[in-house]
Amino acid sequence: MPLIKLLKTSTFRLAVIYLALFAASAIALLAYVYWNTAGFLARQTDEAVEAEIAGLAEQYRQGGLPLLVHTVIQRSRDPGQSLYLVLDPAGRVLAGTLDARPQVEAGPDGWFDFSYNRKTLDGTEVKVARARAFYLQEGFYLLVGRDVQERREIENLITNSLIWAIGMTIALGLVGGLFMSRNMLARVDEINRSSRDIMDGDLSQRLPIAGTGDELDQLGLNLNAMLDQIEALMTGMRQVTDNVAHDLRSPLNRLRNRVEVTLMQEASPEDYKQALEKTIVEADNLLGTFNALLMIARAEAGALRDSMTWVDLSATLHDAAELYEPVAEEKDLAIRIDVPEDMKIWGNRELLSQAVANLLDNAIKHGLPQETGDDRVITVSAGTDLARPGRGIVLSVADHGPGIPAAERQHVLERFVRLEASRNTPGSGLGLSLVAAVARLHGGSIELDDNRPGLRVTLHLPVSGR
Repeated sequence: MPLIKLLKTSTFRLAVIYLALFAASAIALLAYVYWNTAGFLARQTDEAVEAEIAGLAEQYRQGGLPLLVHTVIQRSRDPGQSLYLVLDPAGRVLAGTLDARPQVEAGPDGWFDFSYNRKTLDGTEVKVARARAFYLQEGFYLLVGRDVQERREIENLITNSLIWAIGMTIALGLVGGLFMSRNMLARVDEINRSSRDIMDGDLSQRLPIAGTGDELDQLGLNLNAMLDQIEALMTGMRQVTDNVAHDLRSPLNRLRNRVEVTLMQEASPEDYKQALEKTIVEADNLLGTFNALLMIARAEAGALRDSMTWVDLSATLHDAAELYEPVAEEKDLAIRIDVPEDMKIWGNRELLSQAVANLLDNAIKHGLPQETGDDRVITVSAGTDLARPGRGIVLSVADHGPGIPAAERQHVLERFVRLEASRNTPGSGLGLSLVAAVARLHGGSIELDDNRPGLRVTLHLPVSGR
């Protein structure tokens, strides 16, 4: 994979930004540790020298210069890290561990750092020391110091360790950023390849899921779910197109043949009138099919949500039952209403009325009892949804006809689907499809159940979808 491509990835840029922040934080932390450690060692050195000076000052007060020189000689025999020097006014060494006075000017506080030669078993070494000097009475000179070579070596060790630590942090961070970018870019490339296949028309392709549960997996799952929905819609569109071509071809052929036959033969005005009346009926059926398709499309697109308002569902159900009651009586059926008064719902009045009308129309067409002793009543009921008290309602239309097999109940909700038993009954197979679309538009659902015997269609609708 080209390095330039890795460097341009957002993952690498984020890794570099994070590395910069982490490195800055690490540098600040390590600098604080170094400053405290070096400061502590320096204070410890100065405090040790101050303690030596205090002891020698006490000796000087008690016995004067002779006792001071004697004490320095005693301490110089095993000085450890301490340094001493006593000079007379002529600059001659009276006592101490140094051979001569350092050629370094003291600071305002009397402290100064200097280099000196220290004898060892292997020869002479140059060491670094820190000291404080005083002039005593009559021009005598006193220096008290301490070897700080080990302290400087410790500080250098800490400094080098910090530099290496920061360098290793930056190097490992860059390597880690490149590694992360490479893995991320590989997954993104897989997603891009799948996306190109999908754009080329292969809707069966899905984005790869690594199984890690990270944000890319979540994005892939959501996009795959969206692709499933798109594929289902495309499949449904192809099916609808095929069904429209198949189901509308016959009535159009009948309409054309009737007009052609009428024109080919001598006919009386009455014959022409009857032919035109049948043609109008066929045209009305075709217009009804197209209107139903248009209404389903508008409901599924949500284009009618802006026209929703509070609808008196009780009045809507009574009006629909009253409208279909004469049709039901022609088939010796009765419609029974079991709906509480003043039940309101937030929705589209036209679509809710059409959905109830479709359910009643289906119940009248297909709800004739198979046995003479069966109940010949179509029941329309509505009430509170016990699963959502105060927030949902249940509306159902039940008949005592042959019903729908359980395996076909989901299938009949699709467009232009008609069971074999209903092929001889007028209709387009769009009634339940429209009811399902209206339920989804209102944020609800539809269920088809066995009414023992017959079919019970139930709508679960929220009181308010806002």
